[in-house]
Formats: sequence, structure tokens, C-alpha cells
Amino acid sequence: MRTTGPRGGAGPVPELALGCAALGNLFHPVTDDEAQATVDAAWEAGIRTFDTAPHYGLGLSERRLGAALRERPRDTYTLSTKVGRLLVPAPDGGTGDDLANGFAVRATHRRVWDFSADGVLRSLEASLRRLGVDRVDMALLHDPDDHAEQALREAYPALERLRAEGVVKAIGVGMNQSALPARFVRETDIDVVLLAGRYTLLDQDGLTELLPEAAARGRSVVIGGVFNSGLLTAPRPGASYDYAPAPQPVLDRALRLLSVCERHGVPLRAAALRFPFGHRAVASVLTGARTPHEVRDSVAQLTRPIPDALWDDLRTEGLLAPHVPVPTAAPLGKSAPFGEAVPSKDLS
Repeated sequence: MRTTGPRGGAGPVPELALGCAALGNLFHPVTDDEAQATVDAAWEAGIRTFDTAPHYGLGLSERRLGAALRERPRDTYTLSTKVGRLLVPAPDGGTGDDLANGFAVRATHRRVWDFSADGVLRSLEASLRRLGVDRVDMALLHDPDDHAEQALREAYPALERLRAEGVVKAIGVGMNQSALPARFVRETDIDVVLLAGRYTLLDQDGLTELLPEAAARGRSVVIGGVFNSGLLTAPRPGASYDYAPAPQPVLDRALRLLSVCERHGVPLRAAALRFPFGHRAVASVLTGARTPHEVRDSVAQLTRPIPDALWDDLRTEGLLAPHVPVPTAAPLGKSAPFGEAVPSKDLS
């Protein structure tokens, strides 16, 4: 499996990456100081992989992440951003807000989809300016759902050339569906897929096609959205599931997951963070955080021992299908380098 992890030394939790959408004021504002403190906490906890995108707060996430990392040696961390949306100044100068797109920022720019080769180059150049760096390690095609053919025909070859020239070290695609990324794995030579919300305790769609394809072809998969927008941190009426109120059947299932976890003395969020590592294609989990406390909690939960009996009970109660691989009880942390999945306990 290709490694897309940090060059220059891994931290104590190389399996965990920080998703930086919250630094772009996802749903709620955070201050510059709070953004800095969150990145500092991630660094202190040993996280060395950071993922951002122009989409996140109309460039605010990239600017804040770049500022927070500015004093860190560039060769000691992995930086990932995305292409596919160009930021164009708003004709009215930005009199409204961007909450319709999920970000509590002034709508100073508008997003323009562009998966052309030129669009890839322009997007990456603008990202480098906002980040204040001379290179990123990973460049991902961001949500090409409605632009699949152009992304395959134009954007991907542009990224492939950038990789061949050494401008980026790894290329891939980031989406919240699994079918199109599976096509990219089959038809291109991408290094990594960032799959959001589709390989979790509530949704194993990624197992249908993408994860087996990735494993067979030696491609790494990074799993985002392991909490399905928060439902798997605190299941309750009104909780969010995939950015909308959780339907009652989904909420009921989450509450059953919670009950099994509580019987074993394991927080549900710990099981949710650990679950994806049962599949050998999974290289890491990416979690978002808006406070230092959330960062430290994610690290603590990911490294918490989870007994095999918990996964057994989830199978017995019909909450995990027999063919779904689950992790072993071996702790993570320093035990496995980034880019290698932990051993799985596959009972199928």
C-alpha cells in the first residue's frame, strides 16, 4: 500500500489526521486565536497530517491553517488541499454571508466549479498563496459528483503531471460517495481516496466496491465523517446525521450502538473512530475539531483499548453484518505507521 503519511517523522498517532473545515467557520464562527490553539493542540498530540480546501470558509481555513503551521518545519508535516472549486470575487463585494453553504463567513467570493486542467493549476496556485507555502503534499479532486467525465479527462491528468514533476507527492479524490471514487481507483493511478461518511458504524457503503478495489490495487483510503455529522458522538432526538436531522430509524440504530458500547464501558465515539481500521485499505481517519479539547478527546478515544467482545456483540445484535471486518483489540498509537491498516478480525 502506498504511504501518504508524514515525511520527516511520524507523531505518536500517525493514524489520525486533522480535518480543518471548522477552521473555516463551519456552521459556527471560531476566532483566529481559537483556530491557532486547535492546530497547536493537534501538533502537541502528535498529529502531523492536516487536510483543508478552498471550499472551507471561502479560503479562510487555508489561511488559518497556513498561519498556524508557519513556524513548523515544512518537512515535518503532511499538508493536503483540494481542487475543483475556484474562488471568484463576488460581484456585490460580499454583502451577505455564506451560511447557505455551511460557513459563517462573509460571502466575499463565490465558488465556480472547474475541473479543467487550467482550473486545477489555478486552484492549486491560489491555495499555495493562502497557505503561505511553496508546496502541498496531497492534492485531491473535491466532490466531482456532477463533473465526473471532465474530472477524469482533464483534472486527473493535470494532477498526474504535477505528481510526475514532483510538485505534489500524492494525488487523489475526496467525496462523500463511494461509487465514483471506486471508478477513479479502477481507471486511474491515484494514490489516495478521502471517503467521508460512507464507512462508519452506521453506513458501510464503502465496503460495497471502493474498499475492496483499493485493497486489491494497493491504494490508501482515508476515512472522514466517522461520526456521521455528530450522531455517533451523542445520539439523541434532533441530532444531526449527514448534515440533516437524523431519521428515526437511524437514530434508533445509533442508540442501540450506544447501548452495546456502554455495556463494555467504551464510549461510542471511541468505537466509531476505531471501526474503520478493520479494513486493510484504511490508512487513517480524519476528524474535524474546533477546539483543543476536541482534538485531545479524539486522540484519547482512538488509542483507547476496545475489547473484541464489543464487535462480537454488535454482530450478534445485527448492528454489523457478518462480512464487515472489524479491528483487533491491539492498541493503535505508535504501533502502526501511517499508511498501514491494523490487522482485522474478519469473521465472514
